[in-house]
Amino acid sequence: MVTVTMAGVAAHFGRDIERTLAKLAGIVEQAREKGVDLLVLPDATIGGYLHDLQHPAGGEDSTPDAVDLDGPEVASVIALAGDMTVCFGIAERALLDGAEVRYNTAVCVTGDGILGTHRKVHLPLGESSVYRAGDRFAAFDTPVGRLGMLIDFDKTFPESARSLALDGAQILACLSAWPASTTDRSDRIRNDRQAHLFDLYDCARAAENQVYLVSSNQTGVLGGLRFLGQAKTVDPAGEIIAKTWAKGGLAIAGADVTASVSRARRSLHHINQRAEHAYRTTVA
Repeated sequence: MVTVTMAGVAAHFGRDIERTLAKLAGIVEQAREKGVDLLVLPDATIGGYLHDLQHPAGGEDSTPDAVDLDGPEVASVIALAGDMTVCFGIAERALLDGAEVRYNTAVCVTGDGILGTHRKVHLPLGESSVYRAGDRFAAFDTPVGRLGMLIDFDKTFPESARSLALDGAQILACLSAWPASTTDRSDRIRNDRQAHLFDLYDCARAAENQVYLVSSNQTGVLGGLRFLGQAKTVDPAGEIIAKTWAKGGLAIAGADVTASVSRARRSLHHINQRAEHAYRTTVA
């Protein structure tokens, strides 16, 4: 039996990158003391998320600074990670056809370097005025097993997680900066419409693909957005086995991932039992 200890992080990260790196040192050390093998930090860990989803580039300090994959910020997290597998979010600076663009990017590292990246594919509301969309979902091998990453709105679409499961992922790391509803606010976050959807998508994506899902999220307030927290670990049956609710913390759970995924697929194997001939691949 090979137990993998997984942890989704609920925490607040803002614009101050130096402060963030100092905070990360404490979070990683806390996780290491608890025996965590896979640590999933929120979307926009480095630099924070947007201030406003409708008009995200509308004010001073409203968008995070973009950083390079080979820059000192990512290198600092690599140095912290050691033998732990750590997923975290950045605003990635990149060149496309000679022009500088930015992506909302998830990065997975160990102390040996970058294992994989994912550029957010689905950009809601005004995000497309700040970020370029990614164009693929791909799993990759890590010390904790084959892993795939999603960034918040990506998990709204079943095809995203299914693409990663078809590519062999047994663990999905879902990094989020998922806010409470801005149009139908609730006095209590746990009663918020978006809080319900956030949990629903996490559980559905795990159950329909029969994989583990580790979900992180920002907490607190940034600009006009109030974030939900609700970091969690979900098993292949879609059951939440660890959760933080709205406050900061670690949602830690351990499992023999390969054995548990195999057991879940023993009788009903959702991947193998697909009827591809019946599915429409294009919509007019």
